[in-house]
Amino acid sequence: MPGFGKLLYQFIAPLFKSAPLARKRLIKAACLLHDVSWRAHPDYRAEACFDNATRANLGGLKHSERIFLGLALLHRYTNKREGTHFEDLYELIDEKTQSEAEVLGKAMRFGAMLWMDRDVDLGDLRWFPKKKQLELRLSADAMPLFGEVAEARLNSLAASLEAEVTVRKRRG
Repeated sequence: MPGFGKLLYQFIAPLFKSAPLARKRLIKAACLLHDVSWRAHPDYRAEACFDNATRANLGGLKHSERIFLGLALLHRYTNKREGTHFEDLYELIDEKTQSEAEVLGKAMRFGAMLWMDRDVDLGDLRWFPKKKQLELRLSADAMPLFGEVAEARLNSLAASLEAEVTVRKRRG
């Protein structure tokens, strides 16, 4: 959906407030590319995303940035990265960066399932890193969309952040 990547970026941006500008650039790129491999078979979509990000003609990216982008897009479609034939490449970035890519991917996975209409403000994320508290505030219109799959994806994101999660109904 044209323009959705920007909306997705705005939704997940609170998770990356303190990220350096170069990282925010990659985060925005991941959001813009979050669903370019939707035509790939669901069983292979995660790996297709990683492969596309690491092999595509995307100028201005270092190898480590391609791996970060690829891992984020891989985690957009799957919770785990073990068992792929790309595992040796993950070592090009450190564990912390791998974890940040995982958080980004899981945030995109969650955000993409709820925020499909850019004209409707359904809710927002708040992240309190010192307290390790993730808060989702939903409008009354969004509450019915927050079913068990959405809850599982939010909990997976919170687990990647090593955080407690709270869901609140937003006022107004």
